[in-house]
Amino acid sequence: MHHGDIDDQGAFFWIDSFLESLAAERRYSPATCLAYGKDLREFFSYVAESGLQGEISPENADVERVDNLAIRGYLGFLHKKNEKSTMARKLSSLRSFYRFLEKRGRVAVNPAQSVVTPKRKKTVAAHLTVDEAFALLDSILDDSLAGARDRAMFECLYSTGIRVSELAGLNMERVNFSGKTLRVLGKGDKERIVPVGAKALEHIKAYRDRLAVEGPKNLDPDAVFLNKNGGRLSTRSIRRILEKIVRDMGLNRPLSPHGLRHTFATHMLDNGADLRSVQELLGHASISTTGRYTHVSIDRLMAAYDKAHPRGEKS
Repeated sequence: MHHGDIDDQGAFFWIDSFLESLAAERRYSPATCLAYGKDLREFFSYVAESGLQGEISPENADVERVDNLAIRGYLGFLHKKNEKSTMARKLSSLRSFYRFLEKRGRVAVNPAQSVVTPKRKKTVAAHLTVDEAFALLDSILDDSLAGARDRAMFECLYSTGIRVSELAGLNMERVNFSGKTLRVLGKGDKERIVPVGAKALEHIKAYRDRLAVEGPKNLDPDAVFLNKNGGRLSTRSIRRILEKIVRDMGLNRPLSPHGLRHTFATHMLDNGADLRSVQELLGHASISTTGRYTHVSIDRLMAAYDKAHPRGEKS
């Protein structure tokens, strides 16, 4: 070690330097940088308290003397503290931090690289069988305006596999009734076109017709799904409504809107849709980039969809 220079700096110096690079080079938001900082400081507090490096304060911990055993020990400590859900995120923060130190030549290896991300225990089946999905949708009584809306919403989620944020953000001008597609604004404002089944469209139309007659006077001019005051329905409300429907139908396990997205993907794949089509429909960035939507691709997606979706048109 060269004494008296930058290599002598403790962990918090390097954390600050890492956060500066996240903000400047990777343009991360202040909130994201804050979360990284908190994760990393917590880790070095653990290192200090555990006595792994003798008696030191967290800020003076030596970044170089952290090995994968220390990181595994930390994950075990989080596990005991019942922070299972944050373990993967904290490990990923450590990985990024050590990747930065590696690039800066401060450490020779990344001790977090070889540590396996803890698998989150799946306590519940995240998706429904086809029968359960149909039973769930059919259990939504659409004899009231709210019921008509809920039926349309969840038919739409199961029919398209879109994210709950995309459902909440859906605008009327993006619903193509004749072409049977939705234009969806996904993560990072990427637009994609997804096929939507006739049944879901029927329910959307029925709900909107009803809304015009029975709805409040001041309606949000764009949004498809509205709350009782005529404003856009929030993702939180959509989650709450689904929880209630699931309880009322007596499904003995929780189901989130993401679970319906997962159900959509599973049923498509089970019915022979190829993974590539399903990933495009879901808007997974790894496979689909928006510019790839030529009409050929849309036709192919429509064909794959009609063939494989349990509520699609079998022709």
